[in-house]
This record gives sequence, structure tokens and C-alpha cells, in this order.
Amino acid sequence: MTRTGVTALAASMLLGACAAGPEIRGTGDLGVVIERATGSVKLVEHSHDTVLGEVGELGDLSHAAIVFSRDERFAYVFGRDGGLTKLDLLTQKLAGRVMQAGNSIGGAISADGRLVAVANYEPGGIRVFDAETLAPVADIPTGSKVVGLEDAPGNRFVFSLYDKGEIWLADLSEPASPQITKFTGIGRQPYDALVTPDGRYYIAGLFGEDGLAMLDLWRPEAGIRRVLVGYGRGETALPVFKMPHLESWAVADGHAFIPAVGRHEVLVIDLATWTEAGRIPVEGQPVFVMARPDGRQLWVNFALPDNGVVQVIDVPSLKVVHRLEPGPGVLHLEFTPRGERVWLSVRDADQIKVYDTATFSLLATLPAEKPSGIFFTARAHRIGL
Repeated sequence: MTRTGVTALAASMLLGACAAGPEIRGTGDLGVVIERATGSVKLVEHSHDTVLGEVGELGDLSHAAIVFSRDERFAYVFGRDGGLTKLDLLTQKLAGRVMQAGNSIGGAISADGRLVAVANYEPGGIRVFDAETLAPVADIPTGSKVVGLEDAPGNRFVFSLYDKGEIWLADLSEPASPQITKFTGIGRQPYDALVTPDGRYYIAGLFGEDGLAMLDLWRPEAGIRRVLVGYGRGETALPVFKMPHLESWAVADGHAFIPAVGRHEVLVIDLATWTEAGRIPVEGQPVFVMARPDGRQLWVNFALPDNGVVQVIDVPSLKVVHRLEPGPGVLHLEFTPRGERVWLSVRDADQIKVYDTATFSLLATLPAEKPSGIFFTARAHRIGL
């Protein structure tokens, strides 16, 4: 065959391959944006800041959360109505869906990526499913609303019981027979929690009293340690317009940065001693305090009546260095994996806005119907997300 013939054959094969199937692409720059009012999600990519598609009929997404498979192809959507949906980000289609409870409040995926757990308000407890098939694997009743469900190293899940004031640690190394360790008397009404980025500490916020409850996952036999026990004691707190989301507490420069409940402050916690090291005055009651991936900046959004404002804190100086007004109802923030940009959901403007984190300039505005949570696939490789 002549060289011209070989070239023509290769071109023909390439055109045939393109016609036979969808474009091959990676998943590392993909993301999902919740459209809470319509029960749908936007599929997006952050290399060029564009919307790729939309998937609907996902039920009640008023407090939806998402985790990703370790290959970043699948998103698991936890609906408030108890629905657990597996979404294929490449085909933009549902890969599975089960109605596993009556009222759910988030979930987690195991360290090996094989198990997905869901936290339930009604009937309480957590239910665990096979990540591939969504077949039920384990049912752990608690007799209480479950909050703050997080993954922990070693195929463990850790969660708090709102009604009982307890933390439970579930080891699912053998999924069919979970081993449960219970920690009682942790404090009144734990309402949310986080696992530190290194997977060592689980920390629950308490709504019913001052302070935080901390469990060392390296040494769980040491029990619960109370930290910041006296915060707020003897002071009159402002009305709480929205409880802060503790899963997005920031950790940077040897400190944790925590939204103060009912106050116009961000608390600074020394991670070496777990004691308060300072307070940063901010414009309103913080909801999310999120660190840029390099730890140099904190971006903070607020509850009503200040939920149209975002402030940026410089970590070395512990001072607010910039103020933005993206629009009414800023609900969530998500950094690109290396932090050069940040995406904001602006619910009441039906927009997603993308900012440069160095210059604070607006880079893109994307349409979305009442957007709330923004989740990028880089979360697949981080503990506690």
C-alpha cells in the first residue's frame, strides 16, 4: 500500500471512531452544581468554566450533598427526601437510584471506594450500600437523628447522634458485620462535624451548649475530649439565622478557622493545643469558612441579612483584605483543585460566578436555577469529603 493510501486509511479510521461514540475526556476537571428548586443538577467543567449538561428528576435537593467515586466518574447524590442517586458524569445519565429512607442529611464514601453510607433523620441511623450496584450492605439503627457522617481511614465511618448526644465509630472492614464503638455524654445536640484533612480528628459542633467534642481516631480508646468549652459563656449571642457548616471548616498554617455560632466572628484554633488563639471580626454570621488549597486565603460567606457578601481573610495577618458582593444569596463556595479560581453559587440571582483568587476579578457568570452546593471531582481524593 502506498504512503498516500495508508494516510487515507488512518484518516478514515479516525473519522469512523469519532462517529461511533462520544468524545473521550478525563474527569479531573468535572463538577456538579445542585439546583435545589428544580431537583436537578448542572454538570460543569472548570478548565474553561462551562456548563456541559443537566440531569433532572433527582427528588428533593434542598439539603443535598455529593461524594465521588475514586475514579471521579460517578457522583453519589444524597437527597433530603431519602433518595440516593448514582450519576454518571461522562454519559450524563443516571446509573442507579434507590429511595432508602424518608429524610436524609448527607453521606460519605469509604476509604476503598466500595461502600456508600447515608445519614438519616427519619427513621434515623445510617444505611450502607454497595457503591457499584447500590445494593444494601448494612443497616445501623441508632434511635436518633444522625448528623455529621464522615469517612475515616480504615473503611470506617464516624457520625453523631443529635438526640442522644453521642458519637459512634463504625468499622466496616467486614461490611456485613459492622463493629460499633459508642461514645456517650459528648454534649447536647451535636449538629454537624468534620474530619481533619489528615484523617486524625473527628470534631462535632454542639448546638445545645458551648464547646466542641473531639475524638482522636488514632487513639479512640482515649475517648472524647471537650475543646473550646467556655466559648460564649457569659456573653449574649446574637440570634442564629443559619447554622454554620462544620465540614468546611478551614485548616491552614497550623490553625483551624471555625465559624462562630451566632456571632460576627471567625475563631482561630491552635491545632497543637486545641485552644483558642484569636478571633477575626467579620461582617456577618459566617456559614462557610473555606481555605484556598495553598492555605494563604480564607473565603467566608454569611447568613441573612449579609448573604450577598463574601469576605477574604489573609491567613498570615489574620485580617480581612477584600470584600465582594457577588449577588443575593451566596450559598456555597468551591475552589478549583489548585486554588487559582473559586466558584460561588448565587441562588437569588440564578447564577454561578467564577472569580480569580489572586486579583478578585470576575472571570465567568453561568446560568443555574437556584444553585446551592458546588462539588468538584477533586474531592474524591480527600478524607472527609
